[in-house]
Amino acid sequence: MPKPLNIIVCGSLVPDPLQTLEPVETPQGPALKNEQMLPAVLDPWAACALYEAAHLAASRPGSQVTLVSMGPAAKLRQLMMTVAPKATFSLVAVNGPAGGFADARATAAGLAKAIKAIPGLDMSSVLLFGGCSSASRDAGVTMQFVAEELGIQEFFQAVDELKFDGDDSFTVLERIEGGSYLKSACKGLPAAIGWATGSLPEPPNNPRTGMMNMPKIMAALAKAPAAAPAAGGAKFLKTEIPASKRQTRIEKDMTEEEIAKELAAWIAE
Repeated sequence: MPKPLNIIVCGSLVPDPLQTLEPVETPQGPALKNEQMLPAVLDPWAACALYEAAHLAASRPGSQVTLVSMGPAAKLRQLMMTVAPKATFSLVAVNGPAGGFADARATAAGLAKAIKAIPGLDMSSVLLFGGCSSASRDAGVTMQFVAEELGIQEFFQAVDELKFDGDDSFTVLERIEGGSYLKSACKGLPAAIGWATGSLPEPPNNPRTGMMNMPKIMAALAKAPAAAPAAGGAKFLKTEIPASKRQTRIEKDMTEEEIAKELAAWIAE
């Protein structure tokens, strides 16, 4: 019988992608305009990791899922109201920034410190999940830094599929160039997985699951330690919304062939 897994998911809140994000300068450095007022969602890639973790835990009796999240405590509290009904998990919260201007290394150190403080953590049964990218901290290296801090050497990035055999060995499919996959086999745990989109849809809300999760979540938020990841020595000289550029020309008598040739020449340039 396969032994239970300890699945730890790293994921935080990001501004709702439907909002207009405008960078501004503050005494503490660059930030987003009205950041505390922007509606937040669970980072899309981290959400995929959480759903995959919950699905895997359900197939391995006794397995546990822990969501480790760094962000402003008040915003995390609001976010958990929408995430709690989706899957069964425990929360480990770190009260810190969730914007895109914090250093990835410092953020990873804060997450790793919170993970190490989980009572009774057995690293021989740990699967570290997270997104391969992020809608805010899109350095693409945060999960690898967390794995290094925890001493996890087996790291797989941009994974779409993970399948366990009868024991602790498993195979993963990692995205590579050209729309192909790299299939890798790993003989045991611990291991770290940076999820792409996986294959699972967003689970429906389950009020019963939400009611079971919320007491643990509120307790975790009440004792969330503070963290302030530094900028890692980086200095932002300027932040601005990318300028849009549009060139329009009206032509009434061009044939399809002429249009195609002009487009090809423009692409070649």
